[in-house]
Amino acid sequence: MHLYNTLTRQIEPFSPLSDGIVRMYSCGPTVYDVAHLGNMRAFVFVDLLQRALRAVAGYRVRWVMNITDVDDKTIRDSAVGSARWRAPMGEQSDDLRANLRAYTMFFEEEFKRDLQVLGIRMDHFEAMPRATDYIDEMQHLIREIVRSGFGYASEGSVYFNVGAYAQSHSYGRLFTIDTANFREGVRIDADEYDRESVSDFVLWKGRKDSEPYWDFEIDGESLPGRPGWHIECSAMSKELLGLPFDIHTGGVDLRFPHHEDELAQCCAGYHVADQARFWMHNEFLEVEGKKMSKSLGNFYTLRDLEAMGHDPLDIRFALMLGSYRAVLNFTFESLRAAATARGRTQNLIWDLMDSASITESVDLGGAMPEDVAAAFADDLNVPQALARTYEYCARNSDARTDAVKAREVLGALQRINDVLAVWTFTTRPTIDVPANVRDLADQRWTARTAKDWSEADRLRNELASLGWSMKDGKDSYTLQPLS
Repeated sequence: MHLYNTLTRQIEPFSPLSDGIVRMYSCGPTVYDVAHLGNMRAFVFVDLLQRALRAVAGYRVRWVMNITDVDDKTIRDSAVGSARWRAPMGEQSDDLRANLRAYTMFFEEEFKRDLQVLGIRMDHFEAMPRATDYIDEMQHLIREIVRSGFGYASEGSVYFNVGAYAQSHSYGRLFTIDTANFREGVRIDADEYDRESVSDFVLWKGRKDSEPYWDFEIDGESLPGRPGWHIECSAMSKELLGLPFDIHTGGVDLRFPHHEDELAQCCAGYHVADQARFWMHNEFLEVEGKKMSKSLGNFYTLRDLEAMGHDPLDIRFALMLGSYRAVLNFTFESLRAAATARGRTQNLIWDLMDSASITESVDLGGAMPEDVAAAFADDLNVPQALARTYEYCARNSDARTDAVKAREVLGALQRINDVLAVWTFTTRPTIDVPANVRDLADQRWTARTAKDWSEADRLRNELASLGWSMKDGKDSYTLQPLS
């Protein structure tokens, strides 16, 4: 496989450090709310990546995705009396850490539900660790950073000394940073901040009233508080995958400061040159050509689209169209087009199952067409992979009437679906056809059998006006609702 590496800004041949095993870490959600469509694009991208590593390259994948359950937002929204508290979370208490756990657990479960609806399998993850379960590991790393001379305590918090680090290390490897504007002596306490804010960032935030905290001691000084955002991924990736590992993924907005600070923390505290060999970032998602925003009325979650009647697999398909390194313009027209394209192949699969007399999902052990596999291996070129898939189906259109060939084509499509995960190979669902539609279809079949083509065409058009398509077979016909 060849993959684009943000670290080197070029496409490179990929092979794992450990023979046959890819260790991959993905920045996961901050569980203070339901994930929106832009978030889900990132998770569909990384699912596509890990599936291609398994199905195309033949690697085993140890995939870890973190859950951020302690940061400015989760603390704010889990606070006592918060308007965002919901009944399923239970009653709030005086135990602020218990409130934080209850609040974030609710949205963690919502997130996992969304993943599964979008075809992302829980058994593909090696771990989905919660940040608050790795406080000890974060504290250990912070102590090591301080001992190495790149961290310092101030007013109850601990900060990373960017100026000292930049004197002996490169700071700005993932995102070009104007270090000339580094504001020496200025410290940032917020978990998220602008790319222009090249300043010392917080590793450990001192305790504040009405916020959950953990005990922490460093060099004999007691510093109760909680971890900063950046430290969690450095500590958890090292603990669960070891350093360096193969691939680190996330959205382009995480390149700086989050991923750049992860790199610096690992280098300063664990004394490794690289946290990961490949860094891969997906671009943003826009809606109808504009940045997604609640104020613009174009802010959508997966639940919103489901409530509108859209199939989650159509949404998954729409989210993976185009290059993951290009901004995706999500429109309802493109979603309908994705549904039509996906449905066309899905109907072919059902026709082939009928031809091969297959009535349940079975793995036919097929092989992925070489040109399709090559497209996936070319930095996840999904548009090219799909074009070659459609060409393959067109070349084998006669499989609908050849049971042996039908099994062969089905097997190939199963292997392609190991990567895409957008089609099902179960029995065609029963469709409730209205009596008047069935009557028109019978009339058309009679006209066609009698070779009365003009009447057959007229009846086909009438069926279409009612929202139905009629597909002729050798001895009978099938009816499908138009998308």
